[in-house]
Amino acid sequence: MTTSALHFGTLGAARITPPALLEPAAQRDDVSVHVVAARDPDRARSFAADHGIGTVVEDYAAVVTHPEVDAVYVALPASEHREWTIAALEAGKHVLCEKPFANNAIEAADMAAAAAGTGLVLCEAFHWRYHPLAHRFLEVVRSGELGTVRRMTAAFTVPIEDRSDIRHRLELGGGALMDLGCYPVQWCRAVADGEPEVISATAEVGEPDVDVRLRAELRFPGGEEAVVVTGMEQVDRQIDLVVEGDAGRMVVQNPLAPQAGHELVVEVGGERRSETVELTTSYAHQLDAFVAAVRGGPPVLTDADDAVANMAVIDAIYRAAGLPVRGAERLP
Repeated sequence: MTTSALHFGTLGAARITPPALLEPAAQRDDVSVHVVAARDPDRARSFAADHGIGTVVEDYAAVVTHPEVDAVYVALPASEHREWTIAALEAGKHVLCEKPFANNAIEAADMAAAAAGTGLVLCEAFHWRYHPLAHRFLEVVRSGELGTVRRMTAAFTVPIEDRSDIRHRLELGGGALMDLGCYPVQWCRAVADGEPEVISATAEVGEPDVDVRLRAELRFPGGEEAVVVTGMEQVDRQIDLVVEGDAGRMVVQNPLAPQAGHELVVEVGGERRSETVELTTSYAHQLDAFVAAVRGGPPVLTDADDAVANMAVIDAIYRAAGLPVRGAERLP
């Protein structure tokens, strides 16, 4: 196990990078974000100056091969995740890859194979999974307090009306399910601890083949049924998970980022209780887990195998809704 400082290079100057990596790294003395590149060099220089990143390089390849970079944060459009994740792994770097992990499950499997071949850490940045709220609501389910789980409803909707946003662009891996619905899919998979069959799915599209609202019905091997709802146009903000068992019901408000406010409500036997946990950031917990895995500690919870499984469900939902999987034009 190594205890030396971990130096990150980051691909892109995305809005998610400061909260997801820069801010939690700044709270540690054993992690630094050392190198950045962006498609627009001026944007990279401005981003580096704003956030105290010491080295700006000319392109993504220079980040993944940089001798002072130990780990690469991939915060690019999903359409570019496969290429640069594999490039980083082959250059000997650990990878923290933003969600959605890839365009589709085939690309995800290629990334997983590269990680397995190198023995390096590859983590999908599903930060919610590392927060104490996630541990707590899964503890409630596993305790049997709700009885046998029968049904789940998981929703993540938030307005993203700007049609120029990358999430509205099919060629960049866009779509409400890809950017938002990937979370509810994973929430349900975590609760059921299994992989579902997609029973049905319906979608409304904005740009050609880009889902702006989507609803899917799933069934898990244990008999649990789930409804996943997501949307990014003509919707109100909703982030919640409801789990119903034959003995009780649990509602989790904001399992995504509990640090912004949350509530866990359990109703059993006519009694109701409300719980909250600490407001530390999910991103800090994610970085803790990533660094620990790099140093030889427990493996990350959102590893490459989990990412492949999540993408397989997303692909199946798109097919059930009559929409192409992302990156379909490049599939064999």
